[in-house]
Amino acid sequence: MSESNLDKPVIGITMGDYNGVGPEVILKALYNNQLNRICIPVIYGSMRLLNRYRNQMDMKDWNLFGLQKIEQVNPKVTNVITCWPNTDEDIQPGKVTPEAGKGAFESLKRAMEDLKAGKLDALVTAPINKNNIQNDEFKFPGHTEYLAEAFDIKEPLMFMVSDVLRVGVVTGHVPLSEVASQITKEKIVVKLQAMLKSLRGDFGIRKPRIAVLGLNPHAGENGLLGSEEEETITPALKELRNKGQLIYGPYPADGFFAAQTYRKFDAVLAMYHDQGLSPFKTIAFSEGVNFTAGLPIVRTSPDHGTAYDIAGKNQADETSMRQAIYTACDVVKHRKEQAELEKNALKKNPVVEKMTSQEEK
Repeated sequence: MSESNLDKPVIGITMGDYNGVGPEVILKALYNNQLNRICIPVIYGSMRLLNRYRNQMDMKDWNLFGLQKIEQVNPKVTNVITCWPNTDEDIQPGKVTPEAGKGAFESLKRAMEDLKAGKLDALVTAPINKNNIQNDEFKFPGHTEYLAEAFDIKEPLMFMVSDVLRVGVVTGHVPLSEVASQITKEKIVVKLQAMLKSLRGDFGIRKPRIAVLGLNPHAGENGLLGSEEEETITPALKELRNKGQLIYGPYPADGFFAAQTYRKFDAVLAMYHDQGLSPFKTIAFSEGVNFTAGLPIVRTSPDHGTAYDIAGKNQADETSMRQAIYTACDVVKHRKEQAELEKNALKKNPVVEKMTSQEEK
């Protein structure tokens, strides 16, 4: 079930917490099969519950196509795989329930099985509630950490992307009191290397320019407000600059975004979650996408949460979900092009090709 076999990428979309806005933004983004021109969408969740939302939003003229397994996918329609037994549970928009948490996990688990088996080209995850999804198989702060363990990646990069701004973070879902102790030179270098690789291979930027933010107010003020910039951050940047990478900083976070300095760079590396995500969501909220860089698979997500306060009211904006699907398709395309370039480069260099062939043997 690869892209080459079906011409367009097969995109798995997990339903998330069905009492949040996930089902609503998925259905709005895919309504009338409007994205089938660029991909083959497969929703992992519950056909019965999705139909409840579809009927509520007056989408009765548009039918979803039910599958039992991914091999039955229909390229011309919006496909749905029901991931748990069709029980009597009902949607309760805005409510936190154990059943919705279990459904979110079952959707994710089933999609992961197909993803690992190479039957999906990318995964788009709708928002989960990080509390009610917890169980013996999911003991993580979020999707990023779950996926990192599933694919044995120690340092994935939470990468928020849009047309105007891309922001990655050194530390993700950790308490603020633990941030400073988790920031090391080695970790910054690893995150920057992941960002560089992603900008080239996932977004097609050949010579990326990256800005790095400081940890402390005014980037430490030459040690007056903290020593991390001089002792940890700057040495990490120098190491990569000495290798020819275009890495700049550390910049004071407040002035950097206020002066729109980010427009001069292809991406920004922030030290912690809110330092990067707060300005990102202010600048690019409606079109922002959460992309997990550094994984062998492609995973994106809208940059908002379950939004229980507007769930079930037909008020949720689907733009970020639509952009998450677009971004997933774009990254799949860029990775395919990159693989072709590398393959052709080997063919042009018979010595390298021979060495590679001998290593494979």
